[in-house]
Amino acid sequence: MATSEKVLESLELAGYQAAGASTRAAALVLLAAQRFDLLIIDTLMPDAHDLAGYQRLADGSAPVLFLTDPTSLDGLCPWLSLGVADYVLKPLRVPEILARVQVLLHDRGAARPERTPRQAADLTLGDLILNDATCQVWRGPRELSLSPTEYRLLRCLLLHPGQVLSKEQISRNVWGEDRARTENTIESLISRLRRKVDREAPPLIHTRKGFGYWLGAGEGVGGP
Repeated sequence: MATSEKVLESLELAGYQAAGASTRAAALVLLAAQRFDLLIIDTLMPDAHDLAGYQRLADGSAPVLFLTDPTSLDGLCPWLSLGVADYVLKPLRVPEILARVQVLLHDRGAARPERTPRQAADLTLGDLILNDATCQVWRGPRELSLSPTEYRLLRCLLLHPGQVLSKEQISRNVWGEDRARTENTIESLISRLRRKVDREAPPLIHTRKGFGYWLGAGEGVGGP
C-alpha cells in the first residue's frame, strides 16, 4: 500500500475526514476546492521536493505535518521554526502520525473527529465507555485495566461499530507498521481484550470468520 493510501486510511479509521493527492498539482486543485484544518505533506511527493513547492501548498491558513527523512530536515527548518509545522520521520508509524495530528489540531483550536452528541466526551457502545482524555475504559461500573496495545485496538473498533476490520487493518492501526503482524499475534490480542471486555453480557467483540473482527451488540462468533 502506498504511503498516501496508508495515511488516509489510518486518519479515516481514527474518525477524521481526509482527502489525498499524489502530486502537488493535484493537491492544489483540492486546496482550491475546499478548506482543510491540517495539511500532511510527504517530502517525496512528485513536484513538491523543495521549499518553494511547500509554500505553494501551505499558504499559512493551516498547520502542516511533514512526512520526511533525516536528509530533508534542513530544508524544513524555516517551517519548523515558525511553530506552524511538525514532522514525522520515515519509516512511518501510524500512532505517531495520529499523535502529531492531534497536537497540531489542538494547538490551532480545530475540532476533534466528529462524534454524536452522546459521544461528545467519550466513545461509547452500550455500557462500554472509552475516555480519550484520560485513556480510561469502563464496562458498566467496572473500569477495565488495558495495556496500551489493547486500548488502541478497542479504540479502533469503537470508532467503527458494526464494521468488520481485517487483520491487516488492525495491524496497521494498532502497531503502525507496513508489515502485518502474524495472525497468532492478532488473535492473541483479540482474545485478551475479549476476556476483559466481555465478562459481562452481552458480548461486544465478534469474529467474522475469514474476514476479521467487529464491535457491536449483535450476534457474533466467539473465539479468537
